[in-house]
Amino acid sequence: LTVLDLRTTRQPPSALTGASEMLHCSVVYPTVNPNVSWIGERCAWTSYIMIVMSFRSLLELLKFDPPSAWTTTHLVHALFTWFAFHWVRGSPLGDSFADQGRYWKYTWWEQIDNGQQNTPNRKFLSVFPVVLYLITCHHTQYHIPTLTVNTIAVAVLLISKLPSMHKVRLFGINQWP
Repeated sequence: LTVLDLRTTRQPPSALTGASEMLHCSVVYPTVNPNVSWIGERCAWTSYIMIVMSFRSLLELLKFDPPSAWTTTHLVHALFTWFAFHWVRGSPLGDSFADQGRYWKYTWWEQIDNGQQNTPNRKFLSVFPVVLYLITCHHTQYHIPTLTVNTIAVAVLLISKLPSMHKVRLFGINQWP
């Protein structure tokens, strides 16, 4: 348990200090972009899983057969998360005027947990596509063409999430100007 120390000290103004310096206020910005801090909130992982499973259930209601529903779920998840986490930079869901472009150099994945590697949030977001891939492979009965497409999708996601790929832009693509 951490205790927050709220004691403050006041120093008397010196003779050289002007009134404007005594009234000086500074704004403290959060160190984490509010658009990425949600992943560490309570029930965020459960909500993430429920959104993916709701999409899978929607496909079942649309009369997709189970192998096609799982493959579609896996591929849509892979495409969406790669684009949202590893391509889009900055604060896509927030007020870019308020953050003054502070996060525009970094993708969502690079901003999670202030860029620290191997945190529980990053582990969850790395393991979930693998579990979804394994479920999909099982339901498609390891059908070679489907297995190949699913393997490529999960490989691209996992390579993008590797610590050695942190802040790396291949061939200068998506480079900050």
